[in-house]
Amino acid sequence: MKRKVIKIDETKCTGCAMCLPNCPEGAIQLIDKKARLISDLFCDGLGACIGHCPEGAISVEEREAEPYDEVRTMENIIKGGANVIKAHLSHLKDHGQQEFYEQALNVLKSKGLEVPSSDAEETSPAHGKGCPGMKIADFGRRNGQPSADAPAGKINSELGQWPVQLKLINPNAPYFKNSELVIAADCVPFAFADFHRRFLKGKVLIIFCPKLDDAREEYAEKLTEILKNNDIRSISAIHMEVPCCFGTLSLVEEAIKASGKNIIVKDYNISLRGEII
Repeated sequence: MKRKVIKIDETKCTGCAMCLPNCPEGAIQLIDKKARLISDLFCDGLGACIGHCPEGAISVEEREAEPYDEVRTMENIIKGGANVIKAHLSHLKDHGQQEFYEQALNVLKSKGLEVPSSDAEETSPAHGKGCPGMKIADFGRRNGQPSADAPAGKINSELGQWPVQLKLINPNAPYFKNSELVIAADCVPFAFADFHRRFLKGKVLIIFCPKLDDAREEYAEKLTEILKNNDIRSISAIHMEVPCCFGTLSLVEEAIKASGKNIIVKDYNISLRGEII
């Protein structure tokens, strides 16, 4: 059948991946550092991703294509978790696609999954926001760029990018290029009072909990991809003194080995009283 689907100009695409979290159907993937439409079946042709491409590489064209398949689309995005499902359902409702919305709910029920609450903070990518936790942001505080002087009595943040949680991070985010990484257990910034000034200034932050986050294999693969795809100059691995927190360093070492790279690692051990041991 002839219908509208997105078209990606690979000559313009820089692989920034800003379109990925803003495709509510999960129809776009980064392959060989280029955004690509993985299947006509997953693209509804509405073009919610277009406004999120800084290079103007995405457009909508009308051509012969397989019909959009809501059932297969839902099966594709379920692995993305509740926030991704929620954004997709919101997208369907916002565009009056009631038939597809009901099909999506049926898929969730058939899989024994709960329907995400409609009063969540996440909004539809069709409205230009997407899941706030996954939207890439670069604050320009990296590579030696000085922070603005803070007013008297105020301390500036040295956080240079968003997101910071490893589960939400895109391995091909542009802020990783030629960067220095701070990979910290997520308790560290609470224990070490001078975390921003001492460790974070001019660097890219990644956090996770080596004990409570049930995603070690996923984390290892994602971190390996970050190291493979980018010129990482150094890594500061920062963890607490409790034994379970040393998994931070072991994950970093595992990813470096898998990446085949030779990267300098500085290991920091923080005491429960907030001191460097």
